[in-house]
Amino acid sequence: MPIESVPPEKSGETGIPKVPPLRMIAWEVTRSCNLSCIHCRAAAERGPYPGELNTEEAFRLIDEIVSFSQPVVILTGGEPLLRPDIYDLAGYGTRRGLRMVMAPNGTLLDRERAARLKASGIQRVSISLDGATAESHDRFRQVEGAFAAALRGIEFVKKAGLEFQINTTVTLKNRHELPSLLDLAVRLGAVAHHIFLLVPTGRGKEMKGEAIDGEEYERILNWFYDQREKVPLQLKATCAPHFYRILRQRARQEGKKVTPQTHGLDAMTRGCLGGIGFLFISHRGEVQPCGYLEALSGDVRRQSLKDIWESSPVFLKLRDYSAYRGRCGSCEYMRVCGGCRARAFERSGDLMAEEPLCIYQPQAS
Repeated sequence: MPIESVPPEKSGETGIPKVPPLRMIAWEVTRSCNLSCIHCRAAAERGPYPGELNTEEAFRLIDEIVSFSQPVVILTGGEPLLRPDIYDLAGYGTRRGLRMVMAPNGTLLDRERAARLKASGIQRVSISLDGATAESHDRFRQVEGAFAAALRGIEFVKKAGLEFQINTTVTLKNRHELPSLLDLAVRLGAVAHHIFLLVPTGRGKEMKGEAIDGEEYERILNWFYDQREKVPLQLKATCAPHFYRILRQRARQEGKKVTPQTHGLDAMTRGCLGGIGFLFISHRGEVQPCGYLEALSGDVRRQSLKDIWESSPVFLKLRDYSAYRGRCGSCEYMRVCGGCRARAFERSGDLMAEEPLCIYQPQAS
């Protein structure tokens, strides 16, 4: 979902940033899911999963959110439509003034559910297509018929008058389908196409052999940049912070400055937003910088979300740019990129290590 964010300012000469505004929350309202996707960060299954926040706790969490911030709230999972009170949560967040969006897999959407999402105030849904054909998408989702069901769900969303975007996780097996997937997003009438570069966590750890390498990563992001003027969609690279370096490098080559007028929201956001403009809340209320970075930062059942956002040691470390190590620490693009902290942590166990899939050599090095 679109997000406006800028790197936080530093406070005095300490190098410690001021508390940045919380711009976006991904809230795993349930871990239960009707699919068994090979890349799933949560290794989600049908469930049930014990300990999920109940309706009262969920309403209280929404009240906490609006007490200090006005972020976009992504209701995700698992499959959020498997939570019985999901329309109540969406409606309550909407009435409290939040921009509520949802990330279903599309297969459970029908006329009634799409209409209820619209009535509850959901402003956009994101539906993942990881293959341009039934064969490739169903293999990724490990359920036959998932592709056809997702396309059906998209038609119901369109008839209900809901905006939708297409998300795609990029691996060695589907990278060649990216042009077809982008074309499909255009033909379906999506407002955006977001690509996600695989982060090997959860079930995704079994896909390490299918992750692209640094050179391919660079090539794909340059190709994605080239599509900006060719399609009538908003394009965003997620879990791919290098894109914001590449955007500035390419703009310089073209003799352009990166401004909101020339590059839209991409000019105002940062690559890795975990703990800087974004946080993740699990089905049990545990807080992390993002869903892929399993660094426990707090628990909304024991602390206020405001206190977690303002004083979590994990978040404070991520906001201290002097703490970044390796090439990330010496890179002139660090404030607009930051490297994927989840990949760095997964590879080395060090939250602040250099991004392992970046091939760029900083000028300072």
